[in-house]
Amino acid sequence: MTTTPPSAIPLATIGYESAPQARVIDALKAAGVEVLIDVRAVAASRRAGFSKSLLSASLEDAGIRYVHLRELGTPKEGRMAARRGKTAEMREIFEAHMAEPAAQLQLAQAIEIAREKKTALLCYEADHRGCHRSIVVEHMSLAANFAVENLEPSTL
Repeated sequence: MTTTPPSAIPLATIGYESAPQARVIDALKAAGVEVLIDVRAVAASRRAGFSKSLLSASLEDAGIRYVHLRELGTPKEGRMAARRGKTAEMREIFEAHMAEPAAQLQLAQAIEIAREKKTALLCYEADHRGCHRSIVVEHMSLAANFAVENLEPSTL
């Protein structure tokens, strides 16, 4: 008897580093995203439209639910390492953080949300490969078969 593997669950990631808020929301809508999980430790930004309250309201207007899971954000030391271009150091710091109970609890929440609705993880960095959100995706993929799409909002 053969069993068919469960279908992959779509999961997206997106960074807003080089795009205005409208382009990010357009990319989310085009991808069919229903829930955006903000995985920044600090949901504030010098970039217009990306602080928690304004981003949440704008997403709600677009029909996308906003959830901030702060414990899935990089601790300050990890953010400082990333700014210095020390991706391996950032990864080590973040992996240690992900072992903490609060991070594990919010990881479970993210997995539950993503299993129910088309979800995207949001952070600052445009390139997912240098961002901790790719590590969050790795952890989520240990629990479920996610098909990951890294959205790149147009800057035009």
